[in-house]
Amino acid sequence: MFEITVEHNDSGEQEKVRCALDSCELGKSKDSILRMRGWKVAPRHVLLEKNIAGIFIKDISRGFGISINGAACADYGPMKETDVLEFGSYKVNVRLAGVEAESDANNVVGKAAGNVVDTDTAGEVNGEVDEAAVFDRAAYMEWTKFIHKELMKQLDLRRLHLDELSPDQVRAQLSGLLEKIIAGLKGQLPGAVDSAKLLKIVLDETVGLGAIEELLADKGVTEVMVNCHDDIYVERAGRLEKTDVTFSSPDAVMSTIERIVSPLGRRIDESSPMVDARLQDGSRVNAIIPPLALRGPCITIRKFPEHKLVDKDLIRFGTLNDAMVAFIRMAVEQRMNIVVSGGTGSGKTTLLNILSNYIPVNERVITVEDAAELKLVQPHVIALEARPANMEGKGQVTIRELVKNCLRMRPDRIVVGECRGGEALDMLQAMNTGHDGSLTTGHANTPRDMLRRLEVMVLMAGMDLPVMAIREQVASAVDIIIQQNRFSDGSRRITSITEVTGMQGDVVQLTEIYRYQQKGFDSEGKIIGNFEATGLVPQFYEELRDRGVDVDMGIFK
Repeated sequence: MFEITVEHNDSGEQEKVRCALDSCELGKSKDSILRMRGWKVAPRHVLLEKNIAGIFIKDISRGFGISINGAACADYGPMKETDVLEFGSYKVNVRLAGVEAESDANNVVGKAAGNVVDTDTAGEVNGEVDEAAVFDRAAYMEWTKFIHKELMKQLDLRRLHLDELSPDQVRAQLSGLLEKIIAGLKGQLPGAVDSAKLLKIVLDETVGLGAIEELLADKGVTEVMVNCHDDIYVERAGRLEKTDVTFSSPDAVMSTIERIVSPLGRRIDESSPMVDARLQDGSRVNAIIPPLALRGPCITIRKFPEHKLVDKDLIRFGTLNDAMVAFIRMAVEQRMNIVVSGGTGSGKTTLLNILSNYIPVNERVITVEDAAELKLVQPHVIALEARPANMEGKGQVTIRELVKNCLRMRPDRIVVGECRGGEALDMLQAMNTGHDGSLTTGHANTPRDMLRRLEVMVLMAGMDLPVMAIREQVASAVDIIIQQNRFSDGSRRITSITEVTGMQGDVVQLTEIYRYQQKGFDSEGKIIGNFEATGLVPQFYEELRDRGVDVDMGIFK
């Protein structure tokens, strides 16, 4: 709230009015908080805005002009009680009113929850300073918004060509500007607001990933979920946790999304409000914005591990055991077609990356993905990535088109990041026409469900095929289905390795080779269980043994 005093130069009469909002206008218009007469007064002459730094004024008269203390200007602030704003035949004084005037005089820490906190006593318990109490995140966010606006004004005035600079140069330029802006606010910043911390927050929101920079740097965090600008969760050790980290505004979240997708040639706006992308380290990003996201822009980031995981890591995590590793290694090396099945976040892509490690280094591998995530170690790899439509709705290249194209590129192996639709038909045809050893993933709860999903995805290709023909294609193409699940305690385990053994009547036959048997829970709520071999030997192992290949049959006991 602030108080406006208007004096007419000719009559000396004064009028006072209080603005209960953060902004109001003066002028001839009936929408003005105080209507003012005269041929030198515009309908909308002056805009007054209050933020955490004080009251600022802006000339919106389109040529009539204003002056402060006798000097013409277009923008000014923060206003002091002694400052005089003049336009037309009027003099105007502005000052904070009520509680806000007291808090300004007493150098408040912030007004995060409507409470006034004095810097002399904030966070003091028995004479000791409580750092958690002193760090008022809401106050930081308010100052961040203000300084960000000031930075935009400085960039407009200086007309800097940031597009021509490298990321490091941009960061250095903006850091210098921000230091000057914050230095100019030394007398106004509350004592509990640290200048260096404030500069980092603003800089991260301007050129980095904003508030989530610190979360992504935390090695214990595996996923970051921004539900709206002030509601952010993380996944840590398989469990969801709410954080106290916030963005300063929905616009800051939107800017972060644009900085992620723009370098990748992707776009996000009202006409295309969803996007899949990736960070420089390979982390997967999904973003969705209004009008689809009702609470504001949302970001979901699945972090890419710092080092490439190998089978020993999965054994250490309890995802599978040594016998299962030996089996899937042999399956990949002997060019079995493998589908990794599981739910969202169950670790399908991670397992696909590990399976790809077993592909011999002398083979030509082509990967096809919606957003590139796979990191293959082989020297002869071609990575293809789908492309969304442009602003005119043209130029889209789907995974299905890429799978068709890679068949003309002389691949030894085809690895499709995930089958979601009609590309399943082309993948099955590739597996059936000389491209053995292909790998892909799909969403399903069990190996049997994965077969049903493949049938549905083939029908999504638009081909009017009889179900029996589709099942025969699936039974002939797919050799192994690896089912991976995520449990309630956050752990991820391979729950079944199943061989597809052909058709019996109109049913695809499955033979389970390994399974995970859950036994219960320990004292901490962690799931207890063990991996078991069913005792059945897969057909292709018996064929390998008959051909004289040295295979270890002991892993099935």
